[in-house]
Amino acid sequence: MHKIAFQFGSFNIYWYGVLVAIGILVGLWTASRRALHDGIHGETIVDLGPWLILGAIVGARGLYVISYWPENFAGQSLWEIFNIRRGGLVFYGGLIGASLACILYVRFKKLPLWKIADILAPSIALGHAFGRIGCLMNGCCYGRVCDLPWAIHFPKDHETHGLGVHPTEIYEALLDSCLYLFLVRLFRRKKFDGQIFALYLLCYAVLRAFVESFRGDYTTYYLNGHATPAQVLSMFIFAAGALLWWVLSGAKPKVRNSKS
Repeated sequence: MHKIAFQFGSFNIYWYGVLVAIGILVGLWTASRRALHDGIHGETIVDLGPWLILGAIVGARGLYVISYWPENFAGQSLWEIFNIRRGGLVFYGGLIGASLACILYVRFKKLPLWKIADILAPSIALGHAFGRIGCLMNGCCYGRVCDLPWAIHFPKDHETHGLGVHPTEIYEALLDSCLYLFLVRLFRRKKFDGQIFALYLLCYAVLRAFVESFRGDYTTYYLNGHATPAQVLSMFIFAAGALLWWVLSGAKPKVRNSKS
């Protein structure tokens, strides 16, 4: 755990922000390369990038502020709501925000929504893997106490008090990387537009629910104490993925455009 990447006088640049930024850039670059295989200009993805970033940040921060208002924001200055350099983003909020921004953009530009969603889906997983390493450096999203050989130890002044905990950030980073490779491999063999995005939702919901079972940083649980907030959201994300798959697989067959 080492939060600060660079210092310029009294101004700190945190690893969390650096790694999230790297994840966004790598995600957009790989998506722009992939776009050519589905008849979309790479520049289209690059132009979409700022809208995705804005939607993701607003959604991720908004859900975090709503979720942790009593603990972290009640009685604090208004600036704290916008101070994301040290973390405080909820991935599912970012996914929802970026999805809404994407829908608005492609409708305004009259672009094929589900082709764009398929192009972006693998890169969401890849970018998220970098973000989870940022969580590790920041000391957030940590796991439950364990005595396994691969347990990690944060500093004594951390919430875990130096005890060995599950490296849940690494678990998810590795699983996200595997999901990226799986979706990339399937992308060129997809049967209908929207298949890769729907499959991403299905797989990530299961992946996230699994990793959440090792998390130790929550104070609130649902379903009689058996589910974390993210596990509850994963149920809805899984249902959304299943619904998309069912609706889109029965739609008009996909016609692949030639490269542009």
